Amino acid sequence: MGLIWLDGALRDEDSAQVSVFDHGLTVGDGVFETLKTVEGRPFALTRHLDRLAASAAGLGLGEPDRDEVTRACREVLAAEPLPLGRLRITFTAGRSPLSSARGHARPTLVVAHGRATRRPDTTAVITVPWSRNENGALAGLKTTSYAENVLALARARQEAASEALFANTAGHLCEGTGSNVFVVLDGEPHTPPLSAGPLAGITRALVLEWVGAKETDLPMDVLERAEEVFLTSSLRDVQAVRRVDGRDIPEVPGPVTERALRVFQERSAADIDP
Repeated sequence: MGLIWLDGALRDEDSAQVSVFDHGLTVGDGVFETLKTVEGRPFALTRHLDRLAASAAGLGLGEPDRDEVTRACREVLAAEPLPLGRLRITFTAGRSPLSSARGHARPTLVVAHGRATRRPDTTAVITVPWSRNENGALAGLKTTSYAENVLALARARQEAASEALFANTAGHLCEGTGSNVFVVLDGEPHTPPLSAGPLAGITRALVLEWVGAKETDLPMDVLERAEEVFLTSSLRDVQAVRRVDGRDIPEVPGPVTERALRVFQERSAADIDP
């Protein structure tokens, strides 16, 4: 990993230190974005910064200084322009008491860039017994409170899968730990609506705009009969699912997934900030 932006300046890994009293560390009181970078250029930066601001507002953190975040991204990427990278922007409530109450310190901003590898063409997923709360205070916000995702992803990897899918409290399909999910029924793609509780994924939004899909409340058993299943995320782009739990999907990628992948590749290559 190259230089890291922390609170107004580039630093090396050893000097980029956050207080042990930072509320993002002690209680997960922060928000973040993860972007794909290609040859040192961030993909869909404007959309990611819009979502960062929305998540911060939803958590009551106030709006990050957009000019500073943009400058931080630019300088971090210039320090190490990787062929394919992962850019992480983290914004927390800053130094606070050792409780749920926030202090009065300025927020913490960290921007870091690391090498990424191209995702496999297909993957396996599992479902987990824990549910997302579509009515909770954090629904739809990309916060640093990710322990539930860590636990679910660890279970997925124990079962030779790369992602775990959650239902919401109504028993409807919601999302993965770090992805949105699409299913194909009778040749038509569907994805859970935002009211079902998933994060408003950037790649999800672009697939809806460029390829089209119905936003549909879907029972979890749809995964047992879907003709195709695919995931979307900033680092996966569009990825076909070949197995859900113990069920192998016969044609992978199927024609709908293949079209979504092709269109996304073409459109994203033509516009780095759609």
